[in-house]
Amino acid sequence: MTGPNEDTDAMRALQGLANSSSSVRLRAALAVGTTPDPRFIDKLIERCAIEPDFHVREMLTWALIRHSSAVTVPRLMDELRSERAQARSQALHTLSKIGDRQTWPAITRALLTDADDEVARSAWRAAVVLVPEGEEPELTGVLSTQLGRGNRETQLSLSRALIALGEVIMPTLRAAMTDLDPLVRAHAIATEGLLRDPDAGFEFAIEEAKRVVALGRAGQEG
Repeated sequence: MTGPNEDTDAMRALQGLANSSSSVRLRAALAVGTTPDPRFIDKLIERCAIEPDFHVREMLTWALIRHSSAVTVPRLMDELRSERAQARSQALHTLSKIGDRQTWPAITRALLTDADDEVARSAWRAAVVLVPEGEEPELTGVLSTQLGRGNRETQLSLSRALIALGEVIMPTLRAAMTDLDPLVRAHAIATEGLLRDPDAGFEFAIEEAKRVVALGRAGQEG
């Protein structure tokens, strides 16, 4: 049972989630997570879909994790079908933090190849956390279809996801290194470089890979 004062505090915190000040929203999310209550879950998830501030979104995720996964996980899985990209992205991010392997079937190929880069990146990160033992090769195959995609940040996210799967990615990377698309070849080479030498840095790895691809093309033309 909750007393009237606790209910008043809860209502104040929930109202704070919609405040125009990001610092107020941050404190509100902290308050909600500090005193978990199942009544908060829907509002937290609704706010995740529209919250513009990264730090507040992280606090919202933390607040959701503080609640029972038996209640939060089904609601988060519903969000994966949302038409709003941020709703899908944040739900994936939160599911990866919860780490419930039973949610693996919800990480679909459609999410792993989502047209929105933030959704796809969140799906990649969630996938490598949730993938069941033995299904890494199949996941690698899907992730490899995204090689060469997006800007450096997106490409680095994919490389990190692939590397997290370990040596199982090598046959797929080797195949991608002969792809007709030079962007795919360069990304595959850079990912292998990072797998072999994590300290090299992605910027160096991708530039070196582009050089290798360019030299290969010059050799073919010569």
